[in-house]
Amino acid sequence: MNKDIIIFTFLFIAMVLVQVLVCNHIAIFNVAVPLIFIYFIIRLPIALGKGALFSLSFLLGFIVDIFSDTPGVNSLACTLLAAAKHPVFYAYIAKDDKTKEIIPSISSMGVSVYCKYLVTMVGIYCLLAFSIEYFNFANVKEIVILSASSCALTFLSLLAIDCLTISKT
Repeated sequence: MNKDIIIFTFLFIAMVLVQVLVCNHIAIFNVAVPLIFIYFIIRLPIALGKGALFSLSFLLGFIVDIFSDTPGVNSLACTLLAAAKHPVFYAYIAKDDKTKEIIPSISSMGVSVYCKYLVTMVGIYCLLAFSIEYFNFANVKEIVILSASSCALTFLSLLAIDCLTISKT
């Protein structure tokens, strides 16, 4: 268990640093922003308690908010993403005793199931984050364009990251 804590601590710090120092300065065609820090929430073990899941997700969003000058946007979106994690996961995987020990990844879920799970989680986050940021639906077209383009870029980035990691889960 200590090894897992060290790995997830490193992942937390690495995702925040890469997001704040690199990804926040990328905007492809001024619409697509890679939001790779949510990979930490997506990769958290399913067996993790809800209190820890919500706390870590809020903390992640709060730290990114501090460095991104987006007061509360990422905190709220990350917390809501944490709330959606179990229902989305169990929408694609049958609920039994074996699935409680899964850490979501390509190696543990398979390519097609993981891709469905990943695109759903990324889509939820992007839609939430951009809706919260605009806080009105007067610009629905812009929210949809930003969400869809950022979702596609983030999905491809996270899929590449997951393919690069070697996991024995």
